[in-house]
Amino acid sequence: MLKNLDPLLNADILYALRSMGHGDELIICDANFPGDSVARESVLGKLLRLDGVSAPRAIRAVLSVMPLDTFIEHPASRMEVVGEPHTLPAVQREAQTEVNAAEGRDVPFAPIERFAFYERARKAYCVIATGEARGYGCFVFTKGVLLAPDAPQS
Repeated sequence: MLKNLDPLLNADILYALRSMGHGDELIICDANFPGDSVARESVLGKLLRLDGVSAPRAIRAVLSVMPLDTFIEHPASRMEVVGEPHTLPAVQREAQTEVNAAEGRDVPFAPIERFAFYERARKAYCVIATGEARGYGCFVFTKGVLLAPDAPQS
């Protein structure tokens, strides 16, 4: 065990999060998403797993250590409901609550059409599959930066 780390963050996930750089993208997906085949095309090249965990809970764990990008308009995105792009299922509303809490501000999800989401996920740094059984529990997060208080500003 490690102090001050969410116990869901296993060694593989911590390695991936630490290896990511500013602007790299991470996917958190539900149990129905083709995570394994998509993850093979990601930068990491393998699927990371948080089986038995809901997507909102996985988001809480990841965002407890990973800052979102503040230099882009939409550092958090969600998969659109097919045929209902403005519908926000309960899983997405719960995820939105976790994102806002982690960032201490409102960070609205940008919608991404289903097949465009698959393509974006293939280009992501890594994919984390959850045990989320509800549909549309699929999200993209763009990593930001953490500057030391005494770091020179460029």
